[in-house]
Amino acid sequence: MDTSLTPPGASPAAAPATVVRAGNGRRPGFGTLLAVDLWERFSFFGMAAILVLYLTAAEERGGMSMAPQSATAVFAAYMSLCFLAGLPGGWLADRVLGARRAVLLGGTLITCGHAVLAVPAPGTLYAGLLLVVAGTGLVKPAMAAMVAGVSGDGEGRREAAFALFYMCIQVSALVAPVVTGLVAERVAWHLGFAAAAFGMTAGLLQFALGLRRYGEVGARPTRPVPGPEAAALLRRAAGATAAVGALLVVPAACGLLPLTAVLAVLGLTTVALPFWYLRSLRRSHPPEGRRAHRLTGFTALMAASTAFWMIFAQSGSVLSLFAERHTDRDLLGFEVPASWFQSVHPLFVLLVAPLFARLWLRAGPRVDVPVKFAGALIAAGLSFLLMAVAARLAEHGPVGPHWLLLVYLLYSCGEIALAPAGLALAATVAPPGSTSRLLAVNGMFGAVGVVVGGQLFRLTAVLSPTAYFLLLGSLVLTTGTAVACGTPRLRRLLTP
Repeated sequence: MDTSLTPPGASPAAAPATVVRAGNGRRPGFGTLLAVDLWERFSFFGMAAILVLYLTAAEERGGMSMAPQSATAVFAAYMSLCFLAGLPGGWLADRVLGARRAVLLGGTLITCGHAVLAVPAPGTLYAGLLLVVAGTGLVKPAMAAMVAGVSGDGEGRREAAFALFYMCIQVSALVAPVVTGLVAERVAWHLGFAAAAFGMTAGLLQFALGLRRYGEVGARPTRPVPGPEAAALLRRAAGATAAVGALLVVPAACGLLPLTAVLAVLGLTTVALPFWYLRSLRRSHPPEGRRAHRLTGFTALMAASTAFWMIFAQSGSVLSLFAERHTDRDLLGFEVPASWFQSVHPLFVLLVAPLFARLWLRAGPRVDVPVKFAGALIAAGLSFLLMAVAARLAEHGPVGPHWLLLVYLLYSCGEIALAPAGLALAATVAPPGSTSRLLAVNGMFGAVGVVVGGQLFRLTAVLSPTAYFLLLGSLVLTTGTAVACGTPRLRRLLTP
């Protein structure tokens, strides 16, 4: 077996994949992985662009007439579940299905979810969202594990592969709000939900046709569970899922259980789950020496990153509502759909990413993972301080779009710094055979930030928008400053 693809600290037998490199240095099958993720991201960002707008739209416009606080909480629940679903999805990829079958099954579920959302009938919203959530939970960690498998050995090479992957999928994030937003806001909301189903089907076909290019990458589980044990675990998981659906989801969808109660249970579970899971991972794979210190450093950085995602995830809720209600969107007589502002962020990512790549090269090891996390948090905190100024000005009438453009620019700089570095760090410190699951943990901390942000938006019932933005911006800015001050210690913890 070629051990050049073995994650640091893993034995060759625990390597997630083996692949033969092309003679010119290209990563075999990287383009196919990119195509599948492009459509999965089209689904994700398309939903992020229109979900809150649909929930808050008046019934005569085809919406659900929800209060902004409730709509934002539902949006946060959907986003956090997309992250949380990566935990069972990553386990299935690592122990039962293998990454390839996880991608195929997950993509199929996403397609079915959007098909259900396209049906304008009562109850389809929550059923469709849950199908999309289940599919996303399978696709994301399995896709990340396959990227790690084909990218090669070494932290720098792996981080470069994730950075390239992350930048390329911004094209999908750029196009999705434009397509779904235009169709949803100007034609019918449910057609916007349906848009991703066609693309996801095309991506799955391309992936299935290109499987032979991956050699052994993702073909089998890295640490397969014995058949009888796997069947028993799957039965228990199915039973638990059915119980949650019967006790929480179905009653909430039928109006028999207050939505706030369901969201509260989900929020508490989300906050506790990543810390519980990391503790259980330590027990099942007792780390020794430097690996224990690296997991400690990883946990500290992931906990800090929740503050970044708390603000970042409000782009599709709080900022969408601000764009719709408090921003002058007239452009030469054409009213720009509010959802189109969601395309500004990926556009900025594509524009400034080359500048950051050059900065990382020039700075070298001085700009390591803790520095990138601190910079991202500080940028996110400053963005909401800017929003506080914009909200204050909006009290006297609609403000210009340049305020949102500046905020999205700060978001973009923060995401470029934090997201690829976080993925690469998770893949690097993962215990043998747990790459997909630790990548899912990275997403779970994002879910914590999403849920906390969604619940904090309820403060707008007693706080002015200006005070709300000022409070959250100051909190995240303080977190970023703390990470910056703790950089020397974090470096010592993360050193192999």
